[in-house]
Amino acid sequence: MTFFRKDEQLDKLGNEILEATWTEFPELAPNQIALSWLVYDPPVLVNTGGALSAEEFWKHQVRGFSYRGVEGIYPAGIANLFYLVAIEEWLENEMTPNSGELDRAIKEMIVNSSNDALGLVVDILSGTTSGPDLPAGPLETWKFQRNIVNRYFRSLGWQELQSININQKIWGESPYGRERTFLGEFGENRNRLTTNATARLLHSIIGGVAVSAKRSQQMMTLMRRTLDPVHPLRGSLGASLPKEAKLWSQAGGDTQVCHDAAYIELPSVSPYLLVVFTEGNNHCTNQEILPFISTQIVAVMNKLG
Repeated sequence: MTFFRKDEQLDKLGNEILEATWTEFPELAPNQIALSWLVYDPPVLVNTGGALSAEEFWKHQVRGFSYRGVEGIYPAGIANLFYLVAIEEWLENEMTPNSGELDRAIKEMIVNSSNDALGLVVDILSGTTSGPDLPAGPLETWKFQRNIVNRYFRSLGWQELQSININQKIWGESPYGRERTFLGEFGENRNRLTTNATARLLHSIIGGVAVSAKRSQQMMTLMRRTLDPVHPLRGSLGASLPKEAKLWSQAGGDTQVCHDAAYIELPSVSPYLLVVFTEGNNHCTNQEILPFISTQIVAVMNKLG
């Protein structure tokens, strides 16, 4: 059973939005997009500052829609969201000491999607560092340590997290040495996420139950985006939002994928959460797909009221 309940109305609307998207962008194949969409009907149980305990929060199933929501896809910078929750867990339980430099890296990793900052966070989480190839024995120890974030997410017991893979840094060109060996000859050990897993993690942050209410609020502060017409969020779900919208998000993309995960509040309508992954180098330079989908969702949300 998923953490959200399927809903006939959202199924119909979600499929209509997908059909409109394929009509507008015929180069986008049905197997090149995945989407998860949650609607927070009143009484809204998210963005409350952690008013509900985790036990109470998870008793409330919101309604939602997903298309290919369980398909594992390379997440690019969406992985930063998972590393953020993990490092906040480590800090909360004093598994690593806090420092000004770690604070700086966490902020840059989320606010500016810095791969260099992410690299430091991964090193601190796992107690590993990049470098030359290692002999077989030490390499196995290194691999075990690097997989600690995967073990943490498995320990939460969420079915959406059982098939994900979060153990790689993000490279501008290519990893080298032990990182290249760990990635695999054909990239078979790449980071892998689903839109449902991403939606549940973001849902827990917005709900104030990721790690703790205080740390959830700190994470939300990092994810808050400004809708600035002078510096628009090009190619993202936030790019086409009305100026009065409130947006918390984490995007990820490269030449092969273009993703975004967002929680959005609009005046006079229910808040909602939207995660969209697209892949395929024939369209990832097209910065109109995600804003188009976002516009369609906004129109639907206004009709739902």
